[in-house]
Amino acid sequence: LRKNAGKRKAQIAAIRGSSGDLVLNVDSDTILAPDVVTKLARKMQNPAIGAAMGQLTASNRNDTWLTRLIDMEYWLACNEERAAQARFGAVMCCCGPCAMYRRSALLLLLDQYETQFFRGKPSDFGEDRHLTILMLKAGFRTEYVPDAIAATVVPDRLGPYLRQQLRWARSTFRDTFLALRLLSGLDRYLTLDVVGQNLGPLLLALSLITGLAQLALTATVPWWTLLMIASMTMVRCSV
Repeated sequence: LRKNAGKRKAQIAAIRGSSGDLVLNVDSDTILAPDVVTKLARKMQNPAIGAAMGQLTASNRNDTWLTRLIDMEYWLACNEERAAQARFGAVMCCCGPCAMYRRSALLLLLDQYETQFFRGKPSDFGEDRHLTILMLKAGFRTEYVPDAIAATVVPDRLGPYLRQQLRWARSTFRDTFLALRLLSGLDRYLTLDVVGQNLGPLLLALSLITGLAQLALTATVPWWTLLMIASMTMVRCSV
């Protein structure tokens, strides 16, 4: 591209200019293990698979307490959430730092991918999740390869991390809403998983709002709300 037109435009130009059967998407701040390409390509030998992602780790995990927590979060997201979804061939988001796609499938979806709008404007976030949803809607499987390791740089300060999470949350809610028609064709577990992913943060926000309202209106500490949030956090972390 002659000028920086954004990640999505760069991806589309690269896909259209490519000639191989498989296309590997890697972020610029991501380092791949030497055997990642081989392991992802081996998984993609099944023509029913449209995309496969590797396991993500934080390359700067030892920098701060936050990077260590994010590395743990990545492990949970990959080895619990994505691994469970992969049992049904329906990973809901093949993460951008390390994902391989079938070029023939991409070419079928590029027009939809390129013309995605959000609130009347061309979308400039959530490319990986949207492309994965398009793959699933087209009838392709999406997979997770746990031994294809990729290390990516994660935020080491709270401000950038919260902005990143807000951007990802917008993408999750938007594309899950667009994928509602998929739910009827998914396994019951996957339907529950998708619903839980989206209801969980909303219920947490509701709990915080009601707790603050109780504190403001009655001048009493919302111990039951705090206990419930702490309990759910402990359960989630102990899985």
